Amino acid sequence: MLLCDIGNSSVAFLDNSKYFSLSISEFADYKSEKKVFYINVNEKMKDVLREKENFINLEPYFKFDTIYCGLGVDRIAACYTIEDGVIVDAGSAITVDIVSNYMHLGGFILPGIVSYRDAYSEISSRLKCEFNTQVSLDAFPQRTVDALSYGVFKSIILIIKDAAYGKKLYFTGGDGQFLANFFDKAIYDKLLVFRGMKKIVEENYHLLFKQT
Repeated sequence: MLLCDIGNSSVAFLDNSKYFSLSISEFADYKSEKKVFYINVNEKMKDVLREKENFINLEPYFKFDTIYCGLGVDRIAACYTIEDGVIVDAGSAITVDIVSNYMHLGGFILPGIVSYRDAYSEISSRLKCEFNTQVSLDAFPQRTVDALSYGVFKSIILIIKDAAYGKKLYFTGGDGQFLANFFDKAIYDKLLVFRGMKKIVEENYHLLFKQT
């Protein structure tokens, strides 16, 4: 089973148990003889996908209990296998969703860590620096790089803790493992979105394979 998760900055694949990724430009030329089951949040890729044979869009098959308007299919897929918990997908943006008894209670969106870094550099050239991932969050910073890192990481961590209310935390995405380290009993799952996609394919196996 070949699964494809198309984001705004890159495209991730899971070929059975093999994970690999492509840039957006590389994906434009990508072809596969296999059936490819995909989700897509990149508006610019819609025309590209129309030209790709063997690509099947999974979005119409998700039946997810939520009243949230405009919930992205990537967020739905990340939540789809979770019965109860808070799901944090830390990529280009950081999305936080709360699920109880398989019902989506709502969620919110923060800029991704890279976006915070870029925003500081636009304020002043003196604020252009890489964050210190080892900064202590238990002491007030004494230099600019730590002040920036502290402000970003602590604000992200506190708002997630406030949303959790003691629920289990599930992290995924490029910065998910880093953020998970700040929480007790947090679960990092690189393949969380793919698990939701795989579940949809299994639930709709006959319909999906009838298409091809």
